[in-house]
Amino acid sequence: MKAYFLRRLLLIPFTLLGITALVFAVNRLAPGGPMEQSLSSLVGGEGQAKRSRAESGFSLSASQVLELEEKFGRDKHAFRSYLEWLGVLPRDIASKKAGKEFPAGKMRVEVAVPGTVKVATIERDESGGARIVPEPGLDMAGWQVRLRTPEEQAARWAKWVKGVELPEKPGYRAVLYQSRREGLLQGSLGDSTKYQDPVWTMIFQRMPVSLYFGLVSMVVIYGVCLPLGIAKAIRHRTWFDNASSVAVFAGYAIPGYALGSLLVVFLGAKLGWFPLRGFTGDDFDRLSFFGKVRDVVHHTAMPLVCYLIASFAFMTMLMKNNLMDHLAADYVRTAAAKGVSFPRAVFKHAFRNSIIPIATTFGNNISLLVAGSMLIERVFDINGFGLLQFNAIYERDEPLIMGVVFFSAVLMLVGNVLSDLCVALVDPRVSYK
Repeated sequence: MKAYFLRRLLLIPFTLLGITALVFAVNRLAPGGPMEQSLSSLVGGEGQAKRSRAESGFSLSASQVLELEEKFGRDKHAFRSYLEWLGVLPRDIASKKAGKEFPAGKMRVEVAVPGTVKVATIERDESGGARIVPEPGLDMAGWQVRLRTPEEQAARWAKWVKGVELPEKPGYRAVLYQSRREGLLQGSLGDSTKYQDPVWTMIFQRMPVSLYFGLVSMVVIYGVCLPLGIAKAIRHRTWFDNASSVAVFAGYAIPGYALGSLLVVFLGAKLGWFPLRGFTGDDFDRLSFFGKVRDVVHHTAMPLVCYLIASFAFMTMLMKNNLMDHLAADYVRTAAAKGVSFPRAVFKHAFRNSIIPIATTFGNNISLLVAGSMLIERVFDINGFGLLQFNAIYERDEPLIMGVVFFSAVLMLVGNVLSDLCVALVDPRVSYK
């Protein structure tokens, strides 16, 4: 068994590599990315479709296109960018980059060194290279220079601004930058292009909210659904079984986010019984301990109902159906024929075998425990991990998308291993050899 779980754990990095590479490729190939959105805003946007592309494109320059490419990481090949995200190759430090065009007919240009008040002189040569001119008292250790040719700038313009000619021919452009290995292998997920905050920080700031909903949901689901499923199996085809089935399947038929919208409108807006949004109230910091508990419960009552409603039917019916199958098995009838009481036959013999399928779902719930729900958190404006995922996708924030995908994938893969472990603990027949 140890060898099996060791192999499963060793497969996790390779699976993560495939997942992140696929998401990175889809994110790059999908239209309407951050480059397109920024260019659209610069040339007038979609709302001014009646203006000609040539007329609206005059407000844009080739240097601006290059700066946007550097900002969103589109100035390099997608494969190299992915290796930089992994930390295999060094990547440019976004906050340590500055560029400037050479004056017409000049071979030198002065560029301000980012983060300092100093100015560096960049010199280009006829062979197409550029270098930093050494100067006394100017320490440029770790700085590099990249030369952008007019032909390269024209090619980048043609790629992003289709159907519009360059207003004027660009000159040579010098880009001063620093680079280092700063990726996943170094423990960094980069900085959000939208919020300029480290992705790890943004993820961990949202964890407490999603953990609260996840833990409470799991406790309530397992604490209520398992006993309810046992009671339904024992009282099969009675009024209790029929009434509870109608209730749980009615809940299963209603999506959580749709129910959330109804609760916000009727219980929140019309009746005023619950707050419309947020995890806590505006005066939360001034409340006493019990006041804070009451405030959190008051704000999270409606979202919790939306989290629980769909899971109740699945877990309850899974428990009921599995228990009924085992109650009809020969070994339970044999135990009853030998004088074993019915409660003992249920809980001592049938129940343990019935929870094996439920054990397979336990590990998968780990990802739900932390990830939360995008749409439910969106409806109630709860600043959790689910809403962070929603905003990352909506705003096409590539570093943030890759960060939340990586974190969610790790939880999913670890949860699958935990599911196998739970099955092995519940069922002694399982050896994984």
